[in-house]
Amino acid sequence: MSYPKPFHRNYRPLIEGPNSGYSSWKYITDHEYSNNPTQYTRAFFMIQKDLKELFEYVEPADDNLPTYSHRIQQLLIRACIEIEANFKAILSENKYSKTKDLNRNDYKIINKTHHLSGYSVRFPYWNGTKNDFKPFLEWGSTGSGKLDWYDAYNDCKHDRNNAFKLANLKNLLNSIAGLQILITSQFGHYDFESGAIGLSIGDNGYYDGNFGIGEYMLVKEPTDWTDEEKYDFNWSDLCKESNRFAKIDYDKIKLESKSS
Repeated sequence: MSYPKPFHRNYRPLIEGPNSGYSSWKYITDHEYSNNPTQYTRAFFMIQKDLKELFEYVEPADDNLPTYSHRIQQLLIRACIEIEANFKAILSENKYSKTKDLNRNDYKIINKTHHLSGYSVRFPYWNGTKNDFKPFLEWGSTGSGKLDWYDAYNDCKHDRNNAFKLANLKNLLNSIAGLQILITSQFGHYDFESGAIGLSIGDNGYYDGNFGIGEYMLVKEPTDWTDEEKYDFNWSDLCKESNRFAKIDYDKIKLESKSS
């Protein structure tokens, strides 16, 4: 059974039908959909800007993936803090009774509703072949559940003296790709920048793929959504209702995950 209303902070495909092109994104702009979304997109833009500046000193290349530094560590910590903030926002704006001391086990249940493990991100300017990142792949059905880059963040934050080498470019790029994925899984390609909304049709020219929010990283979205998981509504009609959005019951999802 498909869903007749969108969930808070949950971007997913819409079953094709009347007005489905417009309906597939317009609900994201509704003020009831998410609380202060610009607080999250603006923070992402700043992190992306600082990554581009880092690339002026460290070439984006296979050979440099082990490179570590204080600048990389600081950016890694900031990216992961933003990831945690986005996870908490998704849980708090839906139904989840736990509100304190949230951790990876809490965040992981969001994969069930946002298909994070099905996303991949590619960095466009690269010397080599290792520029595709799937930071949440291990949260998929066949994965271990372990996120090495997230463990690296915690290790080098709490014990820099012994774990400083973990603050490397590979872990940083996984974290920023993870943040890009989280932003996309909530807001699609809508960036909440000020000014008129402009829609265009065209290709990306030299680059093979679709650019995500921020127009820098290429984002490949999941292709494993079933029809039962998709949205099915006409936003032109639904937007007139006072109760336009539904809440995901993450308590139920967590309980089902434990019993399976």
